[in-house]
Amino acid sequence: MPKLDLAAIPQTNATGYPPPFDAAVEGRWYRRLAPVAGLSLMGASHCTLLPGAYSSQRHWHRGQDELVVMLAGEAVLIDDTGETPVAAGDVLAFPAGEANGHCLHNRSETPCVFVAISAGSREADSGEYSDIDMVFDADGYARKDGTRYPAQRIP
Repeated sequence: MPKLDLAAIPQTNATGYPPPFDAAVEGRWYRRLAPVAGLSLMGASHCTLLPGAYSSQRHWHRGQDELVVMLAGEAVLIDDTGETPVAAGDVLAFPAGEANGHCLHNRSETPCVFVAISAGSREADSGEYSDIDMVFDADGYARKDGTRYPAQRIP
Protein backbone atom coordinates (compact mmCIF):
# COMPACT_ATOMS: atom_id res chain seq x y z
CA MET A 1 0.00 0.00 0.00
CA PRO A 2 1.44 3.40 -0.96
CA LYS A 3 0.19 5.18 2.18
CA LEU A 4 2.66 4.64 5.03
CA ASP A 5 1.49 4.22 8.61
CA LEU A 6 3.99 6.49 10.41
CA ALA A 7 2.93 5.25 13.84
CA ALA A 8 3.91 1.69 12.83
CA ILE A 9 7.44 2.69 11.76
CA PRO A 10 9.97 2.56 14.60
CA GLN A 11 11.34 5.93 15.68
CA THR A 12 14.90 6.36 16.95
CA ASN A 13 17.39 9.04 17.87
CA ALA A 14 20.40 6.78 17.16
CA THR A 15 23.48 8.37 15.64
CA GLY A 16 26.79 7.05 14.47
CA TYR A 17 28.55 10.31 15.36
CA PRO A 18 31.43 9.79 17.77
CA PRO A 19 31.48 11.78 21.02
CA PRO A 20 31.36 14.70 21.52
CA PHE A 21 29.71 15.31 18.13
CA ASP A 22 26.72 13.10 19.00
CA ALA A 23 25.37 15.43 21.73
CA ALA A 24 23.95 18.02 19.31
CA VAL A 25 21.58 15.48 17.73
CA GLU A 26 20.23 13.81 20.88
CA GLY A 27 16.90 15.58 20.30
CA ARG A 28 16.63 14.44 16.66
CA TRP A 29 14.10 11.63 16.29
CA TYR A 30 13.55 9.95 12.94
CA ARG A 31 11.76 7.17 11.11
CA ARG A 32 13.41 5.60 8.03
CA LEU A 33 10.68 5.62 5.38
CA ALA A 34 12.43 4.20 2.31
CA PRO A 35 13.05 0.63 3.58
CA VAL A 36 9.45 0.24 4.81
CA ALA A 37 8.13 1.55 1.50
CA GLY A 38 10.36 -0.77 -0.54
CA LEU A 39 12.31 2.16 -2.03
CA SER A 40 15.85 1.17 -2.96
CA LEU A 41 17.07 4.07 -5.12
CA MET A 42 16.57 6.86 -2.61
CA GLY A 43 16.56 7.49 1.11
CA ALA A 44 13.80 9.21 3.04
CA SER A 45 13.33 9.95 6.72
CA HIS A 46 10.52 11.55 8.69
CA CYS A 47 12.34 13.70 11.27
CA THR A 48 11.31 15.53 14.41
CA LEU A 49 13.66 18.01 16.08
CA LEU A 50 12.89 18.74 19.70
CA PRO A 51 13.55 22.28 20.95
CA GLY A 52 17.29 22.96 20.95
CA ALA A 53 18.17 19.99 18.72
CA TYR A 54 20.19 20.02 15.52
CA SER A 55 19.41 17.85 12.48
CA SER A 56 23.09 16.97 12.08
CA GLN A 57 26.50 18.49 12.31
CA ARG A 58 26.93 21.03 9.51
CA HIS A 59 27.90 18.89 6.49
CA TRP A 60 27.78 18.42 2.71
CA HIS A 61 27.74 15.38 0.40
CA ARG A 62 29.91 14.63 -2.62
CA GLY A 63 27.66 11.88 -4.01
CA GLN A 64 24.12 12.45 -2.78
CA ASP A 65 21.52 15.11 -3.46
CA GLU A 66 19.42 16.13 -0.45
CA LEU A 67 15.92 17.60 -0.34
CA VAL A 68 14.16 18.69 2.86
CA VAL A 69 10.44 19.45 3.06
CA MET A 70 9.34 21.25 6.23
CA LEU A 71 6.02 19.89 7.49
CA ALA A 72 5.43 21.59 10.85
CA GLY A 73 7.05 24.07 13.17
CA GLU A 74 10.07 26.19 12.44
CA ALA A 75 13.85 25.91 12.45
CA VAL A 76 16.91 27.83 11.34
CA LEU A 77 18.88 26.64 8.33
CA ILE A 78 22.58 27.21 9.00
CA ASP A 79 24.80 27.06 5.93
CA ASP A 80 27.81 28.78 4.40
CA THR A 81 25.72 31.84 3.51
CA GLY A 82 24.50 32.38 7.10
CA GLU A 83 21.21 31.65 8.84
CA THR A 84 17.76 31.45 7.25
CA PRO A 85 14.47 30.87 9.12
CA VAL A 86 12.43 27.99 7.64
CA ALA A 87 8.89 26.87 8.43
CA ALA A 88 6.14 24.49 7.33
CA GLY A 89 5.80 24.53 3.54
CA ASP A 90 9.43 25.47 2.86
CA VAL A 91 11.57 23.22 0.67
CA LEU A 92 15.39 23.11 0.89
CA ALA A 93 17.66 21.61 -1.78
CA PHE A 94 21.33 20.65 -1.50
CA PRO A 95 22.92 19.35 -4.74
CA ALA A 96 25.62 16.67 -4.51
CA GLY A 97 29.12 18.06 -4.72
CA GLU A 98 28.18 21.59 -3.66
CA ALA A 99 30.48 22.32 -0.72
CA ASN A 100 27.88 24.19 1.33
CA GLY A 101 27.86 22.79 4.86
CA HIS A 102 24.31 22.82 6.21
CA CYS A 103 22.10 21.72 9.08
CA LEU A 104 18.86 22.71 10.80
CA HIS A 105 18.62 23.98 14.38
CA ASN A 106 15.31 24.11 16.24
CA ARG A 107 15.49 27.29 18.31
CA SER A 108 11.75 27.39 18.98
CA GLU A 109 9.88 26.10 22.03
CA THR A 110 8.01 23.41 20.08
CA PRO A 111 9.11 20.46 17.94
CA CYS A 112 9.56 20.90 14.20
CA VAL A 113 8.93 18.13 11.67
CA PHE A 114 10.36 17.59 8.19
CA VAL A 115 11.01 14.89 5.62
CA ALA A 116 14.62 14.52 4.44
CA ILE A 117 15.13 12.81 1.08
CA SER A 118 18.45 11.69 -0.40
CA ALA A 119 19.29 10.38 -3.85
CA GLY A 120 22.55 8.84 -5.00
CA SER A 121 24.64 5.89 -3.94
CA ARG A 122 25.21 5.83 -0.18
CA GLU A 123 28.08 3.38 -0.69
CA ALA A 124 29.89 5.77 -3.05
CA ASP A 125 29.08 8.90 -1.04
CA SER A 126 31.49 10.89 1.08
CA GLY A 127 31.53 14.36 2.52
CA GLU A 128 32.82 16.79 5.06
CA TYR A 129 31.72 18.51 8.22
CA SER A 130 32.36 22.23 7.98
CA ASP A 131 32.83 23.17 11.62
CA ILE A 132 34.48 20.11 13.16
CA ASP A 133 37.43 17.80 12.49
CA MET A 134 35.39 15.08 10.76
CA VAL A 135 34.71 13.65 7.30
CA PHE A 136 32.57 10.66 6.32
CA ASP A 137 32.45 7.85 3.78
CA ALA A 138 30.56 4.57 3.49
CA ASP A 139 32.75 3.01 6.20
CA GLY A 140 32.14 5.67 8.83
CA TYR A 141 33.89 8.74 10.15
CA ALA A 142 37.46 10.02 10.18
CA ARG A 143 39.39 13.10 11.16
CA LYS A 144 40.41 15.34 8.28
CA ASP A 145 43.94 13.87 8.50
CA GLY A 146 42.45 10.41 7.75
CA THR A 147 42.62 8.95 11.29
CA ARG A 148 39.44 6.88 11.74
CA TYR A 149 36.97 7.44 14.57
CA PRO A 150 35.73 4.24 16.23
CA ALA A 151 32.18 4.84 14.96
CA GLN A 152 30.02 3.55 12.11
CA ARG A 153 27.44 5.45 10.06
CA ILE A 154 23.89 4.37 10.82
CA PRO A 155 22.20 2.80 7.77
